[in-house]
Amino acid sequence: MKPFFARSAFLLVAALATAVPARAQMPVAPEAATGRSVRSTAEATRFMTAAANPLAAEAGREILRRGGGAVDAAIAMQLVLNVVEPQSSGIGGGAFILFWSARDKRLRSFDGRETAPAAAAPDRFMRPDGTPVPFREAVAGGRSVGVPGTLRALEAAHAAGGRLPWAVLFEPAVRLAEEGFAVSPRLAGLLARETVLRNDPRAAAVFFEADGTPKRAGAVLRNPALARTFRTLAAEGAAALHDGPIAEDVVAAVRAHASAPGDLSRDDLRRYRAVEREPVCGPYRGRRVCSMGPPSSGGVALLQILAALEPHDLAALGPVPEAGHLIAEASRLAFADRNLHLADPDFVSVPVEGLLDADYLARRARLVDPARSMGTAAPGDPPRRRAEPRAASAEEETGTSHLVAVDAEGDVVSMTTTIEDAFGSRVMTEGGFLLNNQLTDFSFRPVIDGRRVANALEPGKRPRSSMAPTIVFDAEGRPVLALGSAGGALIIGYVAKTLVAILDWDMDPQRAADFGNIGNLNGPVLLEAGGETAAWKARLEAFGHAVTTGDMTSGTQVVVIAPGRLRGGADGRREGVAVGD
Repeated sequence: MKPFFARSAFLLVAALATAVPARAQMPVAPEAATGRSVRSTAEATRFMTAAANPLAAEAGREILRRGGGAVDAAIAMQLVLNVVEPQSSGIGGGAFILFWSARDKRLRSFDGRETAPAAAAPDRFMRPDGTPVPFREAVAGGRSVGVPGTLRALEAAHAAGGRLPWAVLFEPAVRLAEEGFAVSPRLAGLLARETVLRNDPRAAAVFFEADGTPKRAGAVLRNPALARTFRTLAAEGAAALHDGPIAEDVVAAVRAHASAPGDLSRDDLRRYRAVEREPVCGPYRGRRVCSMGPPSSGGVALLQILAALEPHDLAALGPVPEAGHLIAEASRLAFADRNLHLADPDFVSVPVEGLLDADYLARRARLVDPARSMGTAAPGDPPRRRAEPRAASAEEETGTSHLVAVDAEGDVVSMTTTIEDAFGSRVMTEGGFLLNNQLTDFSFRPVIDGRRVANALEPGKRPRSSMAPTIVFDAEGRPVLALGSAGGALIIGYVAKTLVAILDWDMDPQRAADFGNIGNLNGPVLLEAGGETAAWKARLEAFGHAVTTGDMTSGTQVVVIAPGRLRGGADGRREGVAVGD
């Protein structure tokens, strides 16, 4: 990395801090956007990166310029995001990585999802009176922290497709952490609303001024402790996070929390392994769409939505309320199945083949009435399902980040990464990184109406996720599109909307990412306030839908791939960019 990188990156974000106007918003979840940018689709001929912060995207491009591959660029981007977008992801959290190797003509997926400590009990978030702890109360503190997995997943991906030495990939992040960067408008807005993070002395020293006020947009933020941690990890690998002084620090931070101590142990960290899993794939409009399988529900639910839309001519309809109705109904069906059937496949029998069986999907698709909403959808009975009493559950999910890298040799990475809530558990280690609150992605109620919940908390288990890193292939098996999004449970809908916008409505990638959001979690239709879809409300209500309008802060990054031409978009609701050469 050239020495001027950090200084020029500082100037870039300092400019953004004054150039991006604030957008009026209703009160929303902690990861709500603090601004909205208008961008044009990025163009390149050799390689491209896209990330939710320009410093991360630029770091990925610089790694590609130095001869690195898509995996190398993705690792560098994740590490920089840990510095500049700490509220969303980092080495204290988890990730799902989808990697296409052009040389091997092989698609691989790496599961770096966090795991529950060995001492975890299913009723961790239940009160003595049998009621669940409120979500916001459960988030903060050590008891919500799962065993981090991001770095192990990055290391596994590097072994599979890295080209530059591991240590080189830490250089941009180390430099930014040491020299500092300009706090972005989004980070400043989140800090201004944050009420718990300042209670952690280590976090307060990084994110707040000496008088206790949160750092403002444009202020310089340095994190020398994180730089030291990165130097150690660069030299010693992921093992240094899972054993030794850094691991001791993580365990101490979790167990010593004043109000909500956790039970994470050194053995939990030592035992953690990233898992390579089979991607899930399905057809759509003559293409093959591939995404992450369980413990993420994102890929299966996305493919189910697309299968339910396949019989309908969305291209002829265009982006109109009638198409929104079909998307909402397809989403109802997918979430009904998701909430009942999907969980960690190492602990629960997950009928993935049955849920994606062509005949089963055709039967489910016939439940969609183009003229009327079905109301609440019931889960289906897919083939090859193990008969067992099981209750449905829908957990609250929040903050994440997504990145895409495409290199000159044709390798592609689509990666979604998270520490769950904005600023995770609000627990910071001496090493300068925040820890996740991923255990709140388990069902707080392990049993409902006498039936076991598939996503109940168990020792060593990975909580269900909605992350959906996706790569689309043409009929010849060549990658033509890579995308994913942030946004909790709504990730599935955000990715589905973007795919429909590109493949059915012929939108360019930036327009598709920015187009108004629509979602349905098998309840009211959710429309984005201020987006194009907000105008669909009355027509959707005429279809029989209950409709809620509010902020829907997706964080979609997308790259369209063609021979000699790459086109990229980064969601204008956040601060990212797509860049390339």
